[in-house]
Amino acid sequence: MSTQADPLLRLAGEIDELGRRLTRVGAELRDLRADQAAPAPNPPGWQAAPLPPGQPFPQDQPQPPQGFPLAQPGPQAPTPTMGQWQPMAPGGAGPSLVERLGREGAGSRLLAWVGAAVTLLGIVLLLVLAVQRGWLGPLPRVLGGAAFGLALVGTGMWLHRSPSGRTGALALAATGIATLYLAVVAATTLYGFLPTALGLGFGLAVAVGGLWLAARWDSETLGAAVVVGCAVCAPMITRGFTPELVTFLLAVQVATAPAQARRGWTAVAISAGVPPLFASVVCTALTQGDWPATFTALGAGAVGIALALVQLRRRVDEPAVLALLAAAAAPALFAALFLAKPSSVLVAGGVAVPLLGLWAAGRLLPGHAGDVAAAVGLVAVLEATLTWFDGRAVATVLLGEAIALALVALWTTGRRVGLAGAIGFGAIGCGFALARDLPPALLLRFDTHSPADLAGGAVVAVLILGFAITLAWVAVRLGVFPAPSKNLAPWVAAGVAALYGAAGALLCCALLLLPDRTGFLAGHAAVTVSWAVAALVLLIRGIRRVTVAAQMTGLVLVGAAVLKLVLFDLATLDGMARVTAFLGAGLILLAAGTRYARLVTTRQDSAEPAGVRQK
Repeated sequence: MSTQADPLLRLAGEIDELGRRLTRVGAELRDLRADQAAPAPNPPGWQAAPLPPGQPFPQDQPQPPQGFPLAQPGPQAPTPTMGQWQPMAPGGAGPSLVERLGREGAGSRLLAWVGAAVTLLGIVLLLVLAVQRGWLGPLPRVLGGAAFGLALVGTGMWLHRSPSGRTGALALAATGIATLYLAVVAATTLYGFLPTALGLGFGLAVAVGGLWLAARWDSETLGAAVVVGCAVCAPMITRGFTPELVTFLLAVQVATAPAQARRGWTAVAISAGVPPLFASVVCTALTQGDWPATFTALGAGAVGIALALVQLRRRVDEPAVLALLAAAAAPALFAALFLAKPSSVLVAGGVAVPLLGLWAAGRLLPGHAGDVAAAVGLVAVLEATLTWFDGRAVATVLLGEAIALALVALWTTGRRVGLAGAIGFGAIGCGFALARDLPPALLLRFDTHSPADLAGGAVVAVLILGFAITLAWVAVRLGVFPAPSKNLAPWVAAGVAALYGAAGALLCCALLLLPDRTGFLAGHAAVTVSWAVAALVLLIRGIRRVTVAAQMTGLVLVGAAVLKLVLFDLATLDGMARVTAFLGAGLILLAAGTRYARLVTTRQDSAEPAGVRQK
């Protein structure tokens, strides 16, 4: 025993010695790195990373003997040392409010902008007070406000020449430009000194001048402040939300187009894009959707979509700009709810056509802009469909549109959007069908129905069947739905819809031929037999083409046919209808079992086994 143990003891000793040498090599390498790059002092708000338990500090580790050869270090995981730092926990002490206000003149900027806001509000109050008490005349009020605004802008430009005065210069310039714009609004809307067209021209001139100044000073803050000041103060002068207010806000938004195209200022795009949309919705609600409000809503949508696309060229997939693109059509769609049927459909269709055209453009649009446009356009199509069609035609049209969208998804770049739209339209269409055209009661118990109702139910049933088959086929072609073994829910939903549509179509046709209980019984017998025939076809197809999906669908259909026989046909049918259902389904299932077993045996005995492909 001792003879056999001696080599093992020597080997263990050599391994232990090798481990100690490797430890020394690692310690020497860490010392060399520490000498070459000394650790920086602790930054404020940071703390040293703790070492793992049991690991010694670098200075406490054993040192290698002199002249010991150093091995070439390989790639290792980083080891925490005293020179590494990590952020403190969220509860750690941070800079105080006083420190933040004093950092880089933040306090002075805050005071300047607060003073600008208070000054602008004082100007508005002064104008209101002057109107109430009759101070001066309307013309002196407007001219005095314009002169005061020009003085503020001039003072800001004079201060901007000095770096120390640029913070106050921005605030003064923003206040002055907003004052000028208010003077134009008052001269146009309150006093009628300027016609609408000329007032828009002056408003654009003021806004363009302010944005030019912001671009010259390279200040996105100034540009946003100009737009926000105009948007907030304009309703105070116009005394409410009117089409004139929306038009002025659109003029400001148009004036921001050069800045958005050249600078890509997101803050300016949001500041200019939100107010017209909000004002248009409020104006439509207050006026109950009269035509002036509707026209301004259409204008707000057109301008919003155009400028959002301009901004997305500079900032692809910017979330805030994508939200503006999606919201641009909201005022027009909201206004369409208040109009009569032909006008409402015309407005909703006018929104849908250009948005779907953008979707068709596909690759010409940046990022997901086409997908967003498609989603909003489909909402407009849905509104137009629900407005124009009623009664039995709603489900028919919605299911037809769902089938068309599923097919369109095969040839467009926004495939997922098209498929999602098809699912949405199909689900709503099926809901209308279950409520009106093809209710479950029609399939479960016999009742007298008019030929028109039965014909309409047959058409809707065929469309439900076609929608389920088309959706499943397109989803497989696009690879959107996973295999049934991974996610069974969508396949079950499509299968239930297909079975319901097929049963409804056969039963309605039977009742059209025999409008009494005999037709009801014969229709259900035909439904059971047809399910068995479909199961046989799918099983044979699955074996011959080696597709698991077809085989699984056939087996599920066999189970559905047997369940219908036992749970419904046995209790509901009588006479020859019950005999026909059981004999027909039984013989077909026997043939299916025999043929299925023979094909399976043939495939197993084949010299070239075929791989099963998932479908």
